[in-house]
Parts: sequence; structure tokens; C-alpha cells
Amino acid sequence: MPRTTRSKAASTATTDSSSTKSKSTPKTSSNTSIYTLAPELDSPPQIFILPTTASTSSSRIVTLQNPRYGKPTRYLVCPSSGFHEFTKISSPAKAPRSWLIDSASNGTTPAQTTKESDLFVATPIDPLFLVLPALAAGVGEKKKQMFLSAEDHFDAISEQNSETGLRKNHLLEVLKWPETRALLEKRMKAVCDTVEAGDEVMFRLNETKLVEELIKKAKRMSETEGGLPRSMEEKFVGKALEAPIVGVRTVTSLTRSNTTTTVESQDGDEKMVETKTEVSLSEATTAVATPVNEVVAALTPSAEILRLQRLRVSLNFLLSSYLPPSLATHLKSLLSTLASRSHSDFSRKRIAGDEEDAYERAEKKRKKEEEEKVKKAGVSRGVKELAKVNTRGMMKLTSFFQKKT
Repeated sequence: MPRTTRSKAASTATTDSSSTKSKSTPKTSSNTSIYTLAPELDSPPQIFILPTTASTSSSRIVTLQNPRYGKPTRYLVCPSSGFHEFTKISSPAKAPRSWLIDSASNGTTPAQTTKESDLFVATPIDPLFLVLPALAAGVGEKKKQMFLSAEDHFDAISEQNSETGLRKNHLLEVLKWPETRALLEKRMKAVCDTVEAGDEVMFRLNETKLVEELIKKAKRMSETEGGLPRSMEEKFVGKALEAPIVGVRTVTSLTRSNTTTTVESQDGDEKMVETKTEVSLSEATTAVATPVNEVVAALTPSAEILRLQRLRVSLNFLLSSYLPPSLATHLKSLLSTLASRSHSDFSRKRIAGDEEDAYERAEKKRKKEEEEKVKKAGVSRGVKELAKVNTRGMMKLTSFFQKKT
């Protein structure tokens, strides 16, 4: 079996060059890092971005029941700025990132690294959604809703928390803050009927008020500056209202030729003069034609249609993100019923209006015909005959009774 060998001269040259290189290269000291990395932890730290309005001394990160999924979820609660939910922002899988966290600037605490570059941004959330599961208990089951105190509703939330596996009821802890309790009761009054029983206020969910409150939120979400996020606008508004293509129209464009002419002036300098040749319609057969395809759509949605679609998308987002599934399904059916009822009322009013207009026209025609019949009935035969006489050129009868001058 053949074996590849290396010549002695080439081996010697290589050895000499490597020894020369090693002699000419000076030794450098190894670089030392200013950070000392601690060993990897089982629970690495996470990065949270908190609002500037939140008080750093009194704010707390608590565990409450998620109103949509009923699972324990972390929230930021501040007595001054209210409730906040955490939105997770991750880097794309194709471009992984990591964080280097310097715990202290004096270098006494070692720095730490995280394998993932997740960020948790605190964004405001209406605390009404957190108490809706208790307020809407039994909605859609044809049970009579009772007026209950705020304490009863809060206790119902505590019971639901224990059923979902929350070891500690953090809601009762944050309710000790007077500002937080007042905020929750204020938001409950926006969607509930209230009665006073002594010194205590009783609450009962009003579905109509709840729907109106959700529509207000959807309007603010869709009509504020910036509107919906770009991804939602493209997928749920633009693409949903995209009209079918009627056809492709081919438009032929004529090219225009430019000619450059060299002209010698009296001074002996040469100047470049550009002349343009226009192509007339009669010369279209000899000109260069370029076909261009244009897509012709069936129709374009109006501004009102776009506004209603954005409102619909915003409302569906609220129903599918912050309401319990049973309550969201019940409100969707209620909205469909109200929409169909308003459409039928509008159609009925339109038909009634058309019938009323037709009746008025017929009544006016009938009265006019009756008046003409009365006038004809009160005229004698002689008067009718005289009306047929041609009186052109005759003097009027009143001229014979004028005073003589």
C-alpha cells in the first residue's frame, strides 16, 4: 500500500522557519479579566424593567391568579401606580443572546451571566380583570346574581387561588393598602350595580356595563396614536379585508429615447448637448413598447370599514386575553345577539319609514283628487259652457261699470 512521504529538504526548511519564528516572537503576558465569573446557578437571576412611576420602596412583586388561564402569575403592585403585568421579550432563536450582570461596581460581588436574554417589562393592567372571575361567577348558568360585599368577592378570589395551587394569598396582602383597595372597589363600580346596606356597599355584575367598558377599552386601543401593533394591523386588518383579485391588466408603456450631440463652439471647446426625442401616438407602432402588469382588485375598504375592523380586533384581543373562557364565550354570544337585534331594528325602521312615506304620498294624492271633484261638482253647466268660449279680444265686463270722466 503506497504511503505519502515528505522530502528531507522540505522538512528541514519547515523546521528552520518555525524555529526562526519562535525566536523572533516575544513572549506576552496572559490577559486577565476584570470580572470574576461565579459558577452557574440553578436559578439564574432575571432582568425586570419597572416603570418610573412605581415606588421602589413600597412596590411588591406578588403572585395572583391569571384571569384568563387561572394559573399563578407574577404581577407588580404599587400603591401609587396600581397593578402591572409582566410581558416577556425574548431574542430570536436564530440570534441567541446572553446577559452579563454586574452585581456591584466595587468588584466585591462577582458578576453573573445568564444563558437566555429574556426581558420582563412591567406594563399597566386594569385590576378589574383580576376580580372579574369572582364577579362573573355563575354568569351564563341562568342563576340569579346576588348583591355581595367587596369582602365576599375578595374571599371568593381567595378560594379560587387555593384551588389553583397558590400557597399564599397575596391579594389579601395588597388589600391592606388603602389605595389599592380603593382602586379595586372603584373599578368594580364601573361594571356593577351597587346598593348600600348600612355602611357597606354591595356589588352585583351588570353585563351591559361590562360590555360598554370593554368597548371603551377597545376604542382606546384601536384609535389612539399609533393604533394597533404593526403585526396585528397587517394580519388581522389588512389581510382580513384584502379584496379578491379580479384580474391582471397589461399596460404598454412607450420608451423615450435621449440623444447626445457634440457641438463645437467658436472658442474651440466642445460641449455636450442632450436632445430628447418625443414619441407620438402615431409612432407607437415603431417605438419600443414595454408591457407592465397591474393587479386590479375588486374593491378597496373605506375608512369606516377599517375603523370597525380595528375595533373588532381590539375587542377580540381583550376577550381572549383577560377574561375567563366561559365569560368570554357568553359575552360574544351577547354581542352577536345585540348586533343582530340592532340590525333588525334598523331594517324594521327603514321599512316602516318607507311605508310611512308611501302612505303620505297616497294621502296627498287622494285629498287632491277630492278637492278637484268638489270644485267640478259646484260648477253649473252654463259656467262650464262659458269656460269653453274664446274671449280673446273681448272687453271685460267690469269695463262697462267704470266711472265716466
